[in-house]
Amino acid sequence: MRSIFAFTALILANAASAYPFGFPDCVNGPLSKNTVCDTTASPLDRATALISLFTTEEKLNNTGSVSPGVPRLGLPPYQWWQEALHGVASSPGVNFSSSGNYSYATSFPQPILLGAAFDDALITAVATVISTEARAFNNDGRAGLDFWTPNINPFKDPRWGRGQETPGEDPFHLSSYVHALIDGLQGGYAPKYKRIVATCKHWAGYDMETWNGNFRYQWDAPISTQDLVEYYAPPFQSCARDSNVGAFMCSYNAVNGRPTCADPYLLQTILREHWGWTNEQQWITSDCDAIQNIYLPHEYAATRPQAVADALNAGTDLNCGTYYQTHLPAALEQGLINITTLDRALIRQYSSLVRLGYFDPADVQPYRALNFGNVDTPQAQRLAYQAAVEGITLLKNDGTLPLSIKPESSIAMIGDWANATTQMQGNYYGIAPYLHSPLWAAQQLNVTVNYAAGDSSSGDPTTNNNLQVFAAANKSDIIVFASGIDNSIESEDKDRVSIAWTGEQLDLIGELAAYGKPMIVLQMGGGQMDSGPIANNPNVSALLWGGYPGQDGGLAIMDILTGKKAPAGRLPQTQYPANYIAQVPMTNMSLRPGLNNPGRTYKWYTGKPAFDFGYGLHYTNFSASIGSLEAITFNISSLVAGCKEKYMDRCPFRSLPVKVTNIGGTRTSDYSTLAFLTGSFGPKPYPKKSLVAYQRLFNISPGVTAMAMLNLTLGSLSRVDEMGNRILYPGEYATMIDTQPPAMLNFTLVGEPAMLDKWPQPPPRVPRNNTGNYFVGGFDGTGQSVIYS
Repeated sequence: MRSIFAFTALILANAASAYPFGFPDCVNGPLSKNTVCDTTASPLDRATALISLFTTEEKLNNTGSVSPGVPRLGLPPYQWWQEALHGVASSPGVNFSSSGNYSYATSFPQPILLGAAFDDALITAVATVISTEARAFNNDGRAGLDFWTPNINPFKDPRWGRGQETPGEDPFHLSSYVHALIDGLQGGYAPKYKRIVATCKHWAGYDMETWNGNFRYQWDAPISTQDLVEYYAPPFQSCARDSNVGAFMCSYNAVNGRPTCADPYLLQTILREHWGWTNEQQWITSDCDAIQNIYLPHEYAATRPQAVADALNAGTDLNCGTYYQTHLPAALEQGLINITTLDRALIRQYSSLVRLGYFDPADVQPYRALNFGNVDTPQAQRLAYQAAVEGITLLKNDGTLPLSIKPESSIAMIGDWANATTQMQGNYYGIAPYLHSPLWAAQQLNVTVNYAAGDSSSGDPTTNNNLQVFAAANKSDIIVFASGIDNSIESEDKDRVSIAWTGEQLDLIGELAAYGKPMIVLQMGGGQMDSGPIANNPNVSALLWGGYPGQDGGLAIMDILTGKKAPAGRLPQTQYPANYIAQVPMTNMSLRPGLNNPGRTYKWYTGKPAFDFGYGLHYTNFSASIGSLEAITFNISSLVAGCKEKYMDRCPFRSLPVKVTNIGGTRTSDYSTLAFLTGSFGPKPYPKKSLVAYQRLFNISPGVTAMAMLNLTLGSLSRVDEMGNRILYPGEYATMIDTQPPAMLNFTLVGEPAMLDKWPQPPPRVPRNNTGNYFVGGFDGTGQSVIYS
């Protein structure tokens, strides 16, 4: 197969000229008479016809994220890798211009703050803007049509550096969020033409970068079947089974002995067979160079050709990187793969492009006319601002907020986040049209503003510049301290080692609070920090969490401080005490409390959190009441008998009407109605509570009652057994509204347990091919080395 290797080198050398993006000529080009250009044929038939024209060499060389196309067929090069986590983002396939048109795109808050809004309609609207702008970039040859977003791994450990990319820790919340997101990104769940193709990542069990000598590239995550089904899998089930996402990404890590990109149990048995993710020939990409990791450092495959064969045969259709193009020729020559499997992968990818209108005339599809006039529109700017406002969460208020600002007022803006710009975007970001910092927003109030950054960043233990801070505080009526963490502390390839504020930060906060002036602390960044010492300081007037709030984040924060907007965000993750990091290693994947594990997430944590999941204050007070059910006892057999859904967990149980009344004085406010389920049913131990529904209500005036309709399904009431089966159990149930429940509704299920979903059992754990202990993890914090055989 020497000729194949030579052809590979030539094509990869030319692949760098893949810009600008173009479209095949289906009118006069070489493909014009082929079925791929026949708009009346099915996407599967069209893609199959195209791939049938490829030579073996051409097939092998179009298996990477930079596909060279087939010049003799008029098939252009294509870059499959674009990013758009919270806006069109800088990435290999996205080309921002240096100035003028296409030099920026709308930059929304990070998903961790979007998740705090608990507003699925907002998520769909944000995703619609992102994908519309992505299409405009594509029409100008500045991006492809496939975007490797969202990151939908649950954020169970606050140390994880990429937790900021996710909506939070709760699997139901993530499942609902991603269902709304894909609707906006792809333009519906089954459109004739997708706006873009979204990619749910990282399947599965990925939530560690580099912790204590354990690296994501070699980490073998031990996950029980119960935890996989109950916690790690639901967001991906929502992507595949319920939302028809166009693509998946397998992760760097292994799960129970198998690298995920080489695991047919995860990629075929669960994803494609059990969840039925085959109706549109959807495709799977590896994370970048995860195919190489199958060989080293996972040491799962004995040779490089075996590594690529294991991945392709398991169902990984595309390699982010060049390992497929480099080593698939040898795998084919050795009989480790066959042409049918190779064809299957390519057909899946190009069927996806057919569904994007890639081969169709511009005048027959809805998105090819989009241009820069559709980027960062006034509506998009308003939405970016609204998204930040909705997510910002009030954690403490002694009555100081909202501030009463007068022309003679003076404000000290202090801290490393006070004049934040790109800090407000977090990671996976693009070029924003503007970045309005808290300092900028304060300066728009037409009052005296005294600014001093000081030495307040979480990575700076010095106090050399704090004299400027005290000077600013001395001559101001109000002190606003903005700090926390940022990408220098938490990011891809960088997990945190602490969830505490630094001693220097707390010292400075204490000194400023001692002035006896109104003192507001802005906790910024994605992962939660233990803000207990701040909340418990009686001289700190108020505490807000602002996440990474995007292009208009500073204005959103200042409008909340001054009462132009009212806070109604809720924490999308538990805020643990600082010593949590000494109680459980990141390598412990179990959710339930046990040895060296006090329990993970609000469902299982046995300690006292600084602030609970779902916590958030308002500028007013609310009462809530739940409408009564027609009965308080339900027979399981009757509930199941009335279920007509293919997937029984989706069958409706009841819709609960919840009346929410603003009983405060003068403030109009939103209210996110969170419904939790608790009780004694299913296998022990029982979770403390589980989020099962939510709905954000808007602009509730004082004395006014608004109604939320919270829809519960049979799946809402179910539990997962040790085999991963989802079962409806008899027992005592209670629905609670909010974290300090103002309302509760009790009911009972009777009869025999009913299986809602029978989970395919995993194969036995496989032994590794390593002959020594070269690639091993560090200690897990309990004195036990993390080595799995």
